[in-house]
Amino acid sequence: MPRKLAAVLLAVAFVSGCGDEPGFTATLTDPVNVDLSWPDDDPGAAGRIVEYTTDPHGEYTILQFLPPRQTTYRHPDLMPETRFYYRIRPFYGAVSDAVTVSGPASAAASGPAVPLRAGDRSAAPASFKAEPAPEEMVRFSWADRSSDEDGFLVEIKKPGSEGFVPIEVSDPGTTSAGLASMPGEEGASYRLRAFYYGPASPVLDLVSGKDG
Repeated sequence: MPRKLAAVLLAVAFVSGCGDEPGFTATLTDPVNVDLSWPDDDPGAAGRIVEYTTDPHGEYTILQFLPPRQTTYRHPDLMPETRFYYRIRPFYGAVSDAVTVSGPASAAASGPAVPLRAGDRSAAPASFKAEPAPEEMVRFSWADRSSDEDGFLVEIKKPGSEGFVPIEVSDPGTTSAGLASMPGEEGASYRLRAFYYGPASPVLDLVSGKDG
């Protein structure tokens, strides 16, 4: 059934001048789609994480890791008539040199692991390599050089793209990951970031409308 514009519930949640993300907004643009926006006010962030929950006392689910200059995100196809809670977090970290599939690995490193939060470039993953794997997969491997990461992010730069975008997250302490190769990624460059989370923004909440 087509949605009736007259039935669209428009709701805006707004936080200004408090917490870590002043100007963070959530807008229900139609009954089951919400648009989030925030200012690009942290030049040191490697990107941001968008999270949500329907239980204010429960765990948050990560919707997306976003590149550093992106300031909007749409959460589509919400459950109707449900309250959603949103927050965003910056993430930071040291990144490896870029590699291509079957290209040479990034530089190796020796010595003990170092704290990522100290800002030391030597905490970046070493010996990062991308290799073809069966069933059109790409297999990544690396040496963990940081002692306090919250995880690892594989980032891709497709041919003709302006910058790298996060595409795969791995747990702390891991040294390999696999990813399905998609059309348009032939000849892409990859890099790996050891990352840690920044503080969460204030939480915004809104209620989705009726669908249909």
